[in-house]
Amino acid sequence: QVQLVESGGGTVQPGGSLRLSCVVSGLKFGEYVMSWFRQAPGKEREWVALITQTGGVIRYTDSVQGRFRISRDNDRNTVYLQMNSLKPEDTAVYYCKTQSASDDYWGQGTQVTVAS
Repeated sequence: QVQLVESGGGTVQPGGSLRLSCVVSGLKFGEYVMSWFRQAPGKEREWVALITQTGGVIRYTDSVQGRFRISRDNDRNTVYLQMNSLKPEDTAVYYCKTQSASDDYWGQGTQVTVAS
């Protein structure tokens, strides 16, 4: 059974930082592209960042470019999202995701709130 478990969310002031983690089990982690998504209240879920199997390719949505950094540790089956210079508009539930040829796998999400 594939499981993705996020952690590291919380409440932070504007300009602050958080690091999210997503631990994956039930598949060969190092063979999968990993992504982070987020969903703000009243909005559709949006893609935030992705990292390929060995980290050779990394992409970000424009709104987080230069502030967020995705990374992975294949020995720990974990993908990270380092979030710096956080803004109120970054407030959302953050999800990690991967996919096989036939299925999408999502975590349960972790809440990030940026507020003074």
